[in-house]
Amino acid sequence: MTVAEFRGPGLTDAQWEHIKALTNSLDSRQLTWVSGFLAGFEKASASPQAAASQLPAADDDTGGTAARRLTVLYGSETGNSAALARTLAERAAQRGLAVSLHDMASYKVRQLKDEQDVLVVASTYGEGDPPQPAADFFEFIEGRKAPKLSGLRFAVLALGDSTYERYCEAGKRLDRRFEELGAERLTPRVDCDVDYEQPANAWIEEALAILAKSSPAGGHVQSTVRRAPSPASSPKRAAIDRHSPFYARVIENIALTGRGSSKETRHIELSLEDSGLSFEPGDALGVVPTNDPSVVDAVLRALDLDGSQIVNVKGKDISIGDALGASFEVTALTPRFLEHWARLSGAHALERLTSDEHADERAAYMRGHHIIDVMRQFPVGGIDAGHFLAALRPLQPRLYSIASSLAAAPDEVHLTVSALRYELHGERRAGVASGQLSDRIELDTELPVYVHRNSNFRLPDDGMPIIMIGAGTGVAPFRAFMQEREVRGANGRSWLFFGERNFRTDFLYQTEWQRLLKDKALTRMVVAFSRDRRANGAAKVYVQHRMQAHARDVFAWLEEGAHLYVCGDASRLAPDVHHALLDIVGSEGGLDTECAQAYLQQLQRDGRYQRDVY
Repeated sequence: MTVAEFRGPGLTDAQWEHIKALTNSLDSRQLTWVSGFLAGFEKASASPQAAASQLPAADDDTGGTAARRLTVLYGSETGNSAALARTLAERAAQRGLAVSLHDMASYKVRQLKDEQDVLVVASTYGEGDPPQPAADFFEFIEGRKAPKLSGLRFAVLALGDSTYERYCEAGKRLDRRFEELGAERLTPRVDCDVDYEQPANAWIEEALAILAKSSPAGGHVQSTVRRAPSPASSPKRAAIDRHSPFYARVIENIALTGRGSSKETRHIELSLEDSGLSFEPGDALGVVPTNDPSVVDAVLRALDLDGSQIVNVKGKDISIGDALGASFEVTALTPRFLEHWARLSGAHALERLTSDEHADERAAYMRGHHIIDVMRQFPVGGIDAGHFLAALRPLQPRLYSIASSLAAAPDEVHLTVSALRYELHGERRAGVASGQLSDRIELDTELPVYVHRNSNFRLPDDGMPIIMIGAGTGVAPFRAFMQEREVRGANGRSWLFFGERNFRTDFLYQTEWQRLLKDKALTRMVVAFSRDRRANGAAKVYVQHRMQAHARDVFAWLEEGAHLYVCGDASRLAPDVHHALLDIVGSEGGLDTECAQAYLQQLQRDGRYQRDVY
């Protein structure tokens, strides 16, 4: 029997294409779960009202007007775009729209020419790049093979961080390209900063209202977006997220780096007892930080304001001292603050920086100054407290890769945190969250946290080999990987490449790796310590150099089905490792550059080359 002969009764062409796209993106375990879920959903839906909602879409032979199909596409690096896209699709289904949801990483790009309405949620990675899982989609739609889209309607929601110069650039690129290909824009693109909830919700409601108006009135449609029904016997537990975190007790906070190290890295353990929280290796923990009181005091002095003065924040009256301490970013300089302070101060130098023709100069200035530096350099007297707060972004949670497995440490979550410390304009400065975790958190202190899922960084089946590449705190998820595999008795081979500054002071979790090697839970480990003394002034050695020294074995493992993981710095480690992989695949596989790139792209499409970079 061919695949086509499996087609169920009454399915339209569009429905059948959606089903094939979904099944092609799932593994055997996911297919089993979906089949059981659908069977259970059909049984749970056996009421007159539920049956009515399952009537076929009005594009059959009944003579009604055909309902337009809505496709929601998302490109996500850390999960924010994915979460927004799910919310968008669920709201569309509630409005009776025929909707399907797709990750750009697994979307069949050839289907684009047959789509009708497309809503896109896209985040920007680093300085204007698309999310790594969506790279193939961007390459296709911006390439010569992209189809004309004259019959398609679209809208784009772009996510980004305004501290980067090419803010929301990935979304802007898609918005331009859809228009160039002849698509009709439903509603203007909205660019969202890190405090994206309010503008994103407004965009969602506007886009869906437009689509609902053009949908046949009273038509019943089918949706591929549903929530699993909750068992009636299960008590509802309040959702734990960035807005309603769980207060986890600190049960351990120790330095991992030794005396004399040029940096400070800490191991922190938190109790999740009675939280109901669960996570998988590869997930991150969101930490809701507070600002350093000394920074808050400096801001208040520069404003000549009393910290007890009451202000209104989101409908609540609190002191401005508390607001600056826990609700707003008071360190990182943003274009929003620059523009606001330029208006207040009337400083020509700041006004100059806000213009597009001085974008590079603005970016350099923002890297070298904090908010307090601008306030001191261009003082403004008599400023209203509420007017000042309007220039600030909400204080955002910080994400840390989880360094433990629940199977190995039940009711606990472990973090590996590098304290960010530096000098700027003659003052010692520290990272907002890392400074708090390193300097201002004592044992038994309660810290607001939540789990941030990362479905793009997951272990394969227990029998598959894995290659893990991490530098510094990038080793954290691999500690979780190995704990999980050891508890499960996984028989797949494992190989860790780890890099840091000095062997004597910076070999993070050294005794644990040595035990895993001794017990043969970890098959191989290769290390690179870049600042150890080298004979004859030899160049520094990093993990990518160690990979190239073992090129034959690395390529052999990949050819044997190994899954490869990279975790660490996005600006240096990730591109350096990628270039090393290109060289390894090219030299060991006898491939030219184009074919080596295609080899790695296929690994990414197959979920065998995954990155967690920051």
